[in-house]
Amino acid sequence: MATWRSPFLRRTLLLSPPPPPFLQFSPFSTPILHSQFKRSFVQCSSLSMEESTSSTPIQPEIPETGRNSRWKPMCLYYTQGKCTKMDDALHLEKFCHSCSVELGESVSGLKNLQKQEFDYFLVLDLEGKVEILEFPVLLFDVKTMDVVDAFHRFVRPTKMSEKRINEYIEGKYGSFGVDRVWHDTAINFEEVIEQFEIWLRKECDGHIKLWREGGDGRLNGAAFVTCGNWDLKTKVPQQCEVSGIKLPPYFMEWINLKDIFLNFYNRRAPGMLSMMRELGIPPLGSHHLGIDDSKNIARVLRHLLTDGALLQITARRAQASPDRVRFLLQNRIK
Repeated sequence: MATWRSPFLRRTLLLSPPPPPFLQFSPFSTPILHSQFKRSFVQCSSLSMEESTSSTPIQPEIPETGRNSRWKPMCLYYTQGKCTKMDDALHLEKFCHSCSVELGESVSGLKNLQKQEFDYFLVLDLEGKVEILEFPVLLFDVKTMDVVDAFHRFVRPTKMSEKRINEYIEGKYGSFGVDRVWHDTAINFEEVIEQFEIWLRKECDGHIKLWREGGDGRLNGAAFVTCGNWDLKTKVPQQCEVSGIKLPPYFMEWINLKDIFLNFYNRRAPGMLSMMRELGIPPLGSHHLGIDDSKNIARVLRHLLTDGALLQITARRAQASPDRVRFLLQNRIK
């Protein structure tokens, strides 16, 4: 157990019998239309309040089947490590069970690429205002400019009644049709962090581990990338306090993509969708479904890198006083 984690009694996770795998229209999968799926699967159904008050749905870019024949709908049970049909050939043929994502064409030969300080970026986009409900992290490889792995967990609140949880999840995920898979797979935050640390300790490229517990406990050759400061400045510390654990040291610094965008393009974009509009990138998937938003953020990240942007840490906590955050770029989104 990591030294910064407060003592706690391990709770046994009770799992209900696994239901049939859930079908998600991933932003990087070819949608299959069927009457049982809600319209929100094939559109970004709402804009964030910071960007627009319009209720007009955003239609996603639908990949051409012939050109993208390898793309399949994602099995969300698989992203939770709980798919029960891995030996079903028909299921495997129809649905994606890979955490790797090709974001675009080859980047070999591009002249604008900058040498980056980091080998990997961890694209994080949390969901849940009261408590964290979804914890998705995409591993972006700077060499290949693609997502090569992912960690995705739904998170069960610790300070709510079952009635309040049901209302919360129906309001948050009901319109996406994701409420069932959330109830079947969600685990408490302390378990999510334990599993995330196991994932961070996996070897990348056969030898690089993204994180080691020794030393200062920070990431190794990698940095978190977020769309804004809220995820790591505010929400993770709040959730750690609610869950009775100390803030892990790898959450001490991050890159706010909105600040990088502002300083590189000299254009102000208050959120993910506005950055995508500025860059002419059609949004894909369901907005405010964390795993989908993370993939869209990764597409913005890739665009910045291929245009020649240098990604550097934009916010860092004070070592002696983690509550204090220093913002490193003078020109930044407030």
